[in-house]
Amino acid sequence: MSEPRSHYPALEELDSDQLVSHEEYLAAVEAVLMVTEESVTPAELAAAVDVPEHQVVVLLDQLRAEADGAAGGRQRGYELREVAGGWRYYSRARYAEQVSAFVLGTQTSRLSAAALETLAVIAYRQPVARSAVSAIRGVNVDGVVRTLVQRGLLDTAGHDPVTGATLYVTTSQLLERLGLDSLADLPQLSPHLPGVEDLGENDHPAV
Repeated sequence: MSEPRSHYPALEELDSDQLVSHEEYLAAVEAVLMVTEESVTPAELAAAVDVPEHQVVVLLDQLRAEADGAAGGRQRGYELREVAGGWRYYSRARYAEQVSAFVLGTQTSRLSAAALETLAVIAYRQPVARSAVSAIRGVNVDGVVRTLVQRGLLDTAGHDPVTGATLYVTTSQLLERLGLDSLADLPQLSPHLPGVEDLGENDHPAV
């Protein structure tokens, strides 16, 4: 079990040599996080920079505080979040309009509206068969589901015990793209997909 964070030395308790090492490790962790496209666990970071995992946790806390403008520093346009069991930098929500304008203006392979709707249904109803998704959307979703699987946003999760149909679930990649830690962080479904209650499911995703 990891030591309580209160047992770790504060920065002011480090001597000059330790402080230099601390700053080097801090920069190394920051560099790794800057280039990753997926969230990175403390264990993975510890292996990458060759320091104990409990020290990486301290470094992550400091990086998050620095990005938030702690100690009178400038708040950055990005923030460090703990997402899907790991850590990753994200642009701040307040700049969503500017970021969206850039992304939508330059991205050549975006998900279609049909794909986004299908992804939303599966996110809330997983594990779910394609036939159930088609029942909610009112159209055949076979091709859309294949596309989402190819993009790594969906995966298979066995078969329905009654019908034998393949069941689908969302992947951690979807959580990372949405900036969510778990499916429980998704908003209520009913206002966005009226009539979904007809399937006899509740209004929140299973977790």
